This record gives sequence, C-alpha cells and structure tokens, in this order.
Amino acid sequence: MSKVVGRFILFGVPIILLIVISLFVFTMLIMLAPRAERAEQDVRPAAVFVTEAEARAVNLNVRTQGEVAALIEIDLTAQVSGRVEYVNPNFIQGGFFEAGEVLVRLEDQDYRLAVTRAEAQVAQRRQALIREQAESELARQEWEAIGRGEATPLTLREPQLADARAQLAAAEASLAEARLNLSRTRISAPFAGRVREKMVDLGQFVGPGARLGRVFATDAVQVRLPLSDREIALLNMPTAFQASESSPAPEVTLTAQSGGVMREWRGQVVRTDAAINPQTRTLGVFVEVRDPYGAAAEAAGAPLAVGMFVDAMIRGREIADAIVLPRSALRGNNQIFVAERDGTLDIRTVQVIDSTPERVVVASGIESGDRVITSTVRAASQGMAVTALDPDGEPLPADEPDAAPPANEEASPVAAAGQ
Repeated sequence: MSKVVGRFILFGVPIILLIVISLFVFTMLIMLAPRAERAEQDVRPAAVFVTEAEARAVNLNVRTQGEVAALIEIDLTAQVSGRVEYVNPNFIQGGFFEAGEVLVRLEDQDYRLAVTRAEAQVAQRRQALIREQAESELARQEWEAIGRGEATPLTLREPQLADARAQLAAAEASLAEARLNLSRTRISAPFAGRVREKMVDLGQFVGPGARLGRVFATDAVQVRLPLSDREIALLNMPTAFQASESSPAPEVTLTAQSGGVMREWRGQVVRTDAAINPQTRTLGVFVEVRDPYGAAAEAAGAPLAVGMFVDAMIRGREIADAIVLPRSALRGNNQIFVAERDGTLDIRTVQVIDSTPERVVVASGIESGDRVITSTVRAASQGMAVTALDPDGEPLPADEPDAAPPANEEASPVAAAGQ
C-alpha cells in the first residue's frame, strides 16, 4: 500500500494540479475576453413595382364558348309513294338551294290519272246537280199550278237536290286530294338553305314518310352559350330574357380561326334557355347571327359555318367609375397592396366586381392616383417600408411635391422663411 500511495503522490497529484490550473486559466481567459458589440443593421425597404390606379368607365364583358347550330333544320320526307325520276344537281351534301326549288321529283303518271278521274267525276256530279235543280223547279211549278196547301219537301224533290249537292262536294274534295297528291310528287323546302345530308338517289322507290335528306336554312344561325349565375349578373340580364323593343338585345362578338386567319362575326342575344342545366348549373343564352353565308360572311371574310366552335364576348353593363388593375395586383380574394407616398405599405380590402386571368375590376377600396403594387411582396405586413418602382424599374418619389400657390395669393410665412 505504501508503494501505491507513494506512486500516486509522485505522479497523480501533479497531474491533477495541472488540470485544475488549466481549467482556472481557461475560465479566466473567457471571463476577461472583450465582448463584441452587436451592430444594428438598417432595414432596407422592399423594392416593389407599382401601377397608378385610374378611374374610368368599364364594360363588364363576359367571355364564353359555344357551337354554331342551324336556326331551322328539317328532314325532307316523302308524303306519297313513287319512284324517284329527278334529283336536283344542288341536292347534294353541301349544296345550296332556293326557297321552293324542286329538290326531288317522283313519278307522277298515276297521280295525273287520278286527277283526270276526279275531274270527270266532278263533271258528272255537276251535271247531276243541274238536272236535279231543274226537276226540283219543275215540281215546284206543277204544285203551284194544281196542288193545294203546303207542298212537302219530298214533293219538291229537296232530298234529291241535297244529295246531288253532297255528291258534287265529295267529287270536288276527291279532285282536290288528287291534285294535292300530284303536287306532293315535287319535294322542296320552304326556305333557302343548304343540304346537310342526302339519303335518296335517282331510280329509288320511296314510300310515304321516307327520309330523303336533311337540310337547314341559311338566313340565320344560332349559338348557345352557357353562362354561370355570376356572368348573368355581370350582364344584368334576367333569367327569362326575350329580346324586344323595350329589352334590347346585348351585342355579341364571335371569333374563330378559319382558313388560318382569326375571323370575327357580330350577333345579338335573342333569348335565354327555358331552364337551368341541372348538371352544370348554367343557363344557356342564344345568340343569333343573320345571313351567315352572305353579308356576315363578307364582313368577316368567311361564312359562320354550322358546327363551328367559336369564342364569344358578350357586352355587359357599364360601370361609370371603376378601377381596372392587372390581375397580379389582387391578393387572395379581396385584398390589394398599396405603396403609400410616405414609403409604407398599406393593405386594403376592396370590392371586386369582375376578375379575369388578365385584369381585375374594383368598385371600392382604391382611389384614383393610388400606387397599387403588382409585384410579389414577401412577408407583407401593414406599414412595412417599401420603395415604389415604375414599370421601367426607376424609383418613384416618396412624397408628392407641394403644389405652387395660386398667383393671386401670397406665399405662406413658412414658405417665405424658407426662401
């Protein structure tokens, strides 16, 4: 034990003393070391791009899309039977025709014979009526000469006269029917239009009700445009709208690409749909374009063809004093950042009445002349320092210069002292 204790005293005690002294020295160095003073950093204002708000009249236009459809489109059908003996060269898919122009004609020999027989029957019945009228008159004269009292209708042959008249009327009706059937061998449309589909050709036998083709009128076409409830409100249009003198039709501009060129046609909203679509919850409005293959085609440089898909812009109601800003100025649903003249940011709640991917129309919350921030602001807060930049990136003055006093007024004492 004495050797162990002696070795500990010889080697361990100096090591422990050395460690204690090192710790003491290290602690003193830390305590006596000079502390670095924390420098205060100046907060640099955030640079933001702004646009100056300007109040002006704005039309709340609505943009939507739709497909061009024929206003009048029918199936041509045969009302009588017969073999097709004539087909108009214009009765072909895409062909134009005039109102009343014969498109298909059926063999009419049987119907002409029927007319001849009916005419002969009418002639016979007319002669029979003439004879019966003469016999009735003769009977009346004989009764007046030799008869006594009141003559009976049978004595005066009144039943026979009425039967002759009925027989003549029936014969005339048969003649009218025969002539009508003869006219029905010539099939035409009551309007000028185009052929959409042809279903019959020369030599084919058709029966009553057979479809011969499908045609549509070219005097006007219509476009059904689906609108949401918000868009209906922008147009200030009732859900049960019908254009009239007291309710003028809103103007519509239709655009589509035709022949590699963007074309434009003019139309009008004439009515709304009878019911709201239960799947899309939209209300359809119908736009009518007159003479799409004539005057409208000349104005646009191309016809507004049936089946074409078009973009539509409906002219809505006008707001007299509204602020129109870039869409990037809107934050969230109804907030806008304004760079105040004193170099601070002001968060304002505004009333948005229309918003598109390109613009936002504000009715209140912004005044003309306000500098509206259009660029991104990180960690935006009320009153934070900002530097307003114009679209070219040049800083705008923080404060507007004071207006010069009118010539007929003296300068203020403060201004005079400054001079």
